Amino acid sequence: MFQEISLKKNNSTAINGSNYSKDKIDLKRLCSFFNGIEDSFFWCLNSADHQEIFYSDGIIKITGYTPEEINKFAERVNKIIYQEDLSYVKRLFAGFNRDISQNSLKLIYRIVSKDNKIVWVREHVSAERDAEGKIIFLKGLVTSISELKEEIINLSESLEHFKQLNISKDKFISMLSHDLRAPFTSILGFAEILISEPNLSHNERVEFLNYINDSSQNQLQLINYLLDWSRLQTGRLKIEPVRLHAQTIVYNCISSLTGNAIRKSVEIKVNVKDTLYVQADERLLMQVINNLLSNAIKFSNEHDTIEITADVFNNCLAEYIVKDNGLGISEENKNKIFKIEKTFSTEGTKGEKGTGLGLSLVKEIIEKHGGTIWFYSDPGEGSEFHFTIPCSQKIILVVNENALERKKIERIIQESVVSYKIISTENSYEALEIISDSFPSVVIVSHTLPLMNGLKLVESIRKEDSNFKIPIFSVVPKISEELIRSYENLGVDKIFQMPLDEQNFCDELQKILD
Repeated sequence: MFQEISLKKNNSTAINGSNYSKDKIDLKRLCSFFNGIEDSFFWCLNSADHQEIFYSDGIIKITGYTPEEINKFAERVNKIIYQEDLSYVKRLFAGFNRDISQNSLKLIYRIVSKDNKIVWVREHVSAERDAEGKIIFLKGLVTSISELKEEIINLSESLEHFKQLNISKDKFISMLSHDLRAPFTSILGFAEILISEPNLSHNERVEFLNYINDSSQNQLQLINYLLDWSRLQTGRLKIEPVRLHAQTIVYNCISSLTGNAIRKSVEIKVNVKDTLYVQADERLLMQVINNLLSNAIKFSNEHDTIEITADVFNNCLAEYIVKDNGLGISEENKNKIFKIEKTFSTEGTKGEKGTGLGLSLVKEIIEKHGGTIWFYSDPGEGSEFHFTIPCSQKIILVVNENALERKKIERIIQESVVSYKIISTENSYEALEIISDSFPSVVIVSHTLPLMNGLKLVESIRKEDSNFKIPIFSVVPKISEELIRSYENLGVDKIFQMPLDEQNFCDELQKILD
């Protein structure tokens, strides 16, 4: 924008090949030609006798200031130029003023808008000079380039990020090559002994075979971890979150590690609320918990106790904690355990081996789910790993073909349990799809439904939900002993007759959800 350049008085000049009077009216008219240009504004100035700068209306959109406000500033547009850029802009304009061979100037700088936002602009200034080279008329076009600048900055940051990733990849490949070569050298060595030494004792053969087996299993796990990590990085491993019962997932993981725990006489205590549900990929979440529990067992001493807890962290996340009283982590290794480029492994209390990649994969899985992992540990005092995972949305499904009944049930639920989302449908098949996708906290089923009555719908739900995880309420027009037995045999939690006893319905609903 215009800086303090001395202008020689002149009454007229040619602009783009036409003669324009340099009075105030004509300058305003000239600027008005540029009104409405997207993200740009035009300005012009005539002589030293008329120090008012004329602007097109785009200046308001870019700067937030009106032309009158700009002209009232003692420093004119210098007032809104970003302080760090002001000396640079002044220097360029001063050189432009002195160099009589220059008739145009291009520059990029920042301004501070009226609402205190930083705006990047590109300005193209044109000057007309007299025979002596002095400027007699100035005009300029200022264009906002904030979006372009932001893209350039983001690209630069991405480029730097990928450079660092490439460096990390090179380090990782170098270390991985070493980690793979050493075990295979030993495996091959023991295999050659078994082949070439027929006089080995039975015990020696068993010992060598056990070593080969253990080492091979460890390398297979390492390769599996690498494949999963690579798939997560490249997006080839698709995460498919579903509603999961947090407690059941934990017990399934403990079941698969029972042998490891028994060999060390380690007790695993579980404190996970039965009402807690999470939204995660089942296989990947089990991989996370298995890894953390396996490490806790590995670094625990005989007869130690491991605790795993899970509870609500906030409205969106659940928190799992795996705590042991074992070896702990040294200060030197704390900054390595989640970094795949700094893979390292330490032996357990009974010499158990590890891949050194497990926790890197754990971190990747948790972050892909939108969670976070952190830990507390002191050497000799054990470790405590925390991670968060999205909570499953609290949903109550109402299946009822009667619109009035459906609305009434929705109203009762809304008045008694405000934190739950209510989904309604009159169609049994649509209800099954909803249950498959979202695993509701409660399903309220009307007995009278089109195509498939309430009994058939409940039977279909229980085929997919054989462990009776989803509570079901049945609403029937008239209760009979035969109907009660039929629903009870399918594992329905409560049967209500229409019209509903609202207080009883609310009390039973609260019991299920507490």
